[in-house]
Amino acid sequence: MKSNSEGLMIDGIVSYIDRDNIDTDQIIPTEYLKSIKKFGYEDYLFDGWRYKDDGKLGVKKEERDINKDFILNNKPFSESKILLTRDNFGCGSSREHAVWALRDFGIKAVIASSFGDIFYNNCFKNGVMPIYLEKNQIEKLFGLVKKEVVELSIDLQKRIIFLNNQDEINFEVDDHLIERIIYGLDDIDITLKEKDKISNFEKNRKITRPWIYANE
Repeated sequence: MKSNSEGLMIDGIVSYIDRDNIDTDQIIPTEYLKSIKKFGYEDYLFDGWRYKDDGKLGVKKEERDINKDFILNNKPFSESKILLTRDNFGCGSSREHAVWALRDFGIKAVIASSFGDIFYNNCFKNGVMPIYLEKNQIEKLFGLVKKEVVELSIDLQKRIIFLNNQDEINFEVDDHLIERIIYGLDDIDITLKEKDKISNFEKNRKITRPWIYANE
């Protein structure tokens, strides 16, 4: 296993859900969207699969009827940082809560053969790394994780996944997107990187269009 550098590596046990088309309603149901907070959704992740009873906002997992057959309810997978799944993960509605729930549970990376477009972009805004792999690579990983507990080390800078059997898998992602994960940047941070240009624009506009500021 490679040594960990903060922001550059994601290390952890892999949990998995072997199905296609997991939509955002399955990741976090509609009843939890009433909250306007951006944190505190860890107990509601995959709510319909993790519990046997119906939940509601504010009810913690300790008060629920746990489905012991669901992977995330069992150690060591309950402490997973990496989730492996298949096609079209995060499809459906555009709810950002789906990414918040994964993040709050502790998931730092999701590996799939495809993602819902809006979900994919929301991941980068909220510190969750979505990784595309070819279907044959996904099959290889599923073959491993179904035999034994697997730990992965993901080098974000080099775009390499290191397996605990010493194999490596390369992945691709745009530079401007992965920088958000490495440096923990949100939209405001991205905008402030151009603060000098913004300031110069405002100064020039006061000269070229002074009437805009006549009432200041």
